[in-house]
Amino acid sequence: MKIRSQVGMVLNLDKCIGCHTCSVTCKNVWTSREGVEYAWFNNVETKPGQGFPTDWENQEKYKGGWIRKINGKLQPRMGNRAMLLGKIFANPHLPGIDDYYEPFDFDYQNLHTAPEGSKSQPIARPRSLITGERMAKIEKGPNWEDDLGGEFDKLAKDKNFDNIQKAMYSQFENTFMMYLPRLCEHCLNPACVATCPSGAIYKREEDGIVLIDQDKCRGWRMCITGCPYKKIYFNWKSGKSEKCIFCYPRIEAGQPTVCSETCVGRIRYLGVLLYDADAIERAASTENEKDLYQRQLEVFLDPNNPKVIEQAIKDGIPLSVIEAAQQSPVYKMAMEWKLALPLHPEYRTLPMVWYVPPLSPIQSAADAGELGSNGILPDVESLRIPVQYLANLLTAGDTKPVLRALKRMLAMRHYKRAETVDGKVDTRALEEVGLTEAQAQEMYRYLAIANYEDRFVVPSSHRELAREAFPEKNGCGFTFGDGCHGSDTKFNLFNSRRIDAIDVTSKTEPHP
Repeated sequence: MKIRSQVGMVLNLDKCIGCHTCSVTCKNVWTSREGVEYAWFNNVETKPGQGFPTDWENQEKYKGGWIRKINGKLQPRMGNRAMLLGKIFANPHLPGIDDYYEPFDFDYQNLHTAPEGSKSQPIARPRSLITGERMAKIEKGPNWEDDLGGEFDKLAKDKNFDNIQKAMYSQFENTFMMYLPRLCEHCLNPACVATCPSGAIYKREEDGIVLIDQDKCRGWRMCITGCPYKKIYFNWKSGKSEKCIFCYPRIEAGQPTVCSETCVGRIRYLGVLLYDADAIERAASTENEKDLYQRQLEVFLDPNNPKVIEQAIKDGIPLSVIEAAQQSPVYKMAMEWKLALPLHPEYRTLPMVWYVPPLSPIQSAADAGELGSNGILPDVESLRIPVQYLANLLTAGDTKPVLRALKRMLAMRHYKRAETVDGKVDTRALEEVGLTEAQAQEMYRYLAIANYEDRFVVPSSHRELAREAFPEKNGCGFTFGDGCHGSDTKFNLFNSRRIDAIDVTSKTEPHP
């Protein structure tokens, strides 16, 4: 057993209001520059819909993720090494710019410079940020299907409608929708790492964040195809691939990601999970796709188990990280209460951004008598959002974990309603779903009224070997055209650490 730690995320879809604040703040911080105008490290999609980029869940088209071969071994869906080499110069499975959208701005200056006396009011016409030319018409955008925008024929192409009679949902009275915020999953078994010919993508040992080394990246773009979630973007200006970095500078300082910090609905939770790195291959190679969710649960370890703590310390996990794992809201939702579920586990990447399925539409319908009751609880299989649709999205088509999560959330609401409105303790619903009163109270605290420190339990990083920040920051400034590789004149304008100088790093002593 080799224990590693990872900072994971849970998003409570029951509370997402689709405001796109997370998308805008992430965009302003990380991708508001030339070359990645079309890139959204975080975006919010309305489901049902084809998403961004178009039809990203169709792996028959894009060849993302892993497949299990006959001998039980995993292989990227793109193919083996020889197949990757054969299409390294012409990858046929890449999404094009039209699958995303042509980024644009508007000629606002035309409103100021238009000649006076014109018979028509001046307008700000769209202009492409790629070609610089004016656009006759905006054909697409990152949230083009927002709030069920568009005809149902296009929405019906959603892959999560598989094995569902979707024709009935084209009728107005049967329509449904939900919001799905998406970002890089920072998987335990990332396909992008395996498909990069340059070896530029790596997973950090201390927190599990998957990053792209910009010095090693050569712009092959195999990672874009390899990622089944299509959360790697090609920077056409620099010729490099870029992706969500999970705001690792903030994570290292013990702070939440920007999208989590600015979330209006407070739907995001960050916490540490301990996992057995030796069990990853066995879990990802599970034969039946519907068992992948349960196999991934078995990879995670109990941070309160003395044997796990002992082994974690031997494997170099700092005590502060272990203590954070014991207080992790992600562990509580995914492991203890089993409310959170992984996004498309059938891709076999073992994703680490999990989702609590939405429940909100059911209670009003039950109160109005539209839903039948199954014992104390309403019949959750008669949800407005089809359970099979949620199962296709979160559990590879297995409805049992989804039903369990929905019933447990509903039971918690039933218990708290009896306590606060009726003034009595009614545990019948809790007993029906296997929850205790203490668990229900804790679920209510985390899902409804959690404080900042409850939602974000992120330990500061341990950098025993530290370098002075100022030379690192200015090391590439004003190098007189020779890049970052030093110069023949041995002259440097700043007091920076030379590339060809002897690197002397001192081990910092811990504070008393």
